[in-house]
Amino acid sequence: MANATDHLWMHFTRMASYPDGEVPTIVRGDGAYIWDAHGRRYLDGLAGLFVVNAGHGRTELAEAAAKQGAELGYFPLWSYAHPRAIELAERIASLTPGDLNRVFFTSGGSEAVESAWKLARAYFKRVGKPMKHKVVSRYLAYHGTSMGALSITGLPGLKVDFEPLVPGGIKVPNTNFYRAPEHGDSPEAFGRWAADEIQRAIEREGPDTVAAVFLEPVQNAGGCFPPPPGYFQRVREICDAYDVLLVSDEVICSWGRLGEYFGATRYGYQPDIITTAKGLTSGYSPLGAMIASDRLMEPFLTETGMFAHGVTFGGHPVSCAVALANLDVFAREDLNGHVRANEAAFRATLEKLLDLPIVGDVRGDGYFYGIELVKDKTTRPMFTDAESERLLRGFLSHALFDAGLYCRADDRGDPVIQLSPPLVADQQHFDEMEQILRTVLTKAWSLL
Repeated sequence: MANATDHLWMHFTRMASYPDGEVPTIVRGDGAYIWDAHGRRYLDGLAGLFVVNAGHGRTELAEAAAKQGAELGYFPLWSYAHPRAIELAERIASLTPGDLNRVFFTSGGSEAVESAWKLARAYFKRVGKPMKHKVVSRYLAYHGTSMGALSITGLPGLKVDFEPLVPGGIKVPNTNFYRAPEHGDSPEAFGRWAADEIQRAIEREGPDTVAAVFLEPVQNAGGCFPPPPGYFQRVREICDAYDVLLVSDEVICSWGRLGEYFGATRYGYQPDIITTAKGLTSGYSPLGAMIASDRLMEPFLTETGMFAHGVTFGGHPVSCAVALANLDVFAREDLNGHVRANEAAFRATLEKLLDLPIVGDVRGDGYFYGIELVKDKTTRPMFTDAESERLLRGFLSHALFDAGLYCRADDRGDPVIQLSPPLVADQQHFDEMEQILRTVLTKAWSLL
């Protein structure tokens, strides 16, 4: 639609990119595909934004929203409850690892992360450790855009316009083994080193000042960094030793993205808090949650106790109804099992691209992969800013979409292409992705 730029301020968008051109406008979706306003079909290789896990066009989710809206369109959770929030909280608690039984609803992921930091601060004040307020997170990791979540985020370029931020954010190395040649061929040794960097950061800052460590099961920004073997188990030991909360930021990695309801389950570690959103409703209505252990709720159960935090649309009745219907789809169709059964084929199909000179690494788990692009596979030199700009924004982003694949070409770190399709995708979709990527990346190499 030609007037899209007249009034609509798009998110994370260079608005000057469309001075004379048309903004791509998506009008319909079905399964793993989307259609634009001209009727052209694209494979949704990113599930919208790591969101549409159950796939597009699920009429039962729309019907659940309509039914709930007619019954009770809105009521807040401020000293009141409504049936769908009660039911959904109970259902989520039945799926979480360990004693994560307390569900605090938000509107989305940034609010969930913000809530987790606020809870960590408030909890330690109530248990007699008021100086514990800082948080540790990883370099390049993305944790949200609100001021607290942005302070936890490890992407310097996203922060410049908004500094000074909330003090207390501490950064440690991420788990990009591809860029860690000093650790040789031992992912285990690399994982131990990366985890121990968290310990060293806590000790430098002073354990009595550090409240929490925020980690994604698979780090998104930078291009899908899975955890090395033993990494999370060592982090759990460190957090226990210094009385620091382990927050598993699963805004992306929950609800089947890694073949389990929660990424912590996949990698066998026990968080104190999980933050989640996106796939909880498969994007059919906005909803997020902070899920905390029973221990963290205890100081707030006194007669005058209160967690002085809340959001207007957290636990919205319509969104909760959609989430319940979405989880019904997961159970009925065993979407987690589908991912586990097909993830090896997905990986193998993408790894075919390693024969291209521009493809340096293919990494990820489940239905969540990053393809790192290189100028030289042997020396792995970094792209300059100008080269990255020319490669990603000047060519790849448009060329992939024009070829029929919606995905993400990202340079928050070294240039990568990220793939995170709806969980209903199968081999035909994997093959389609590989063929489009092969054609476009071959041309990209000729332009370098």
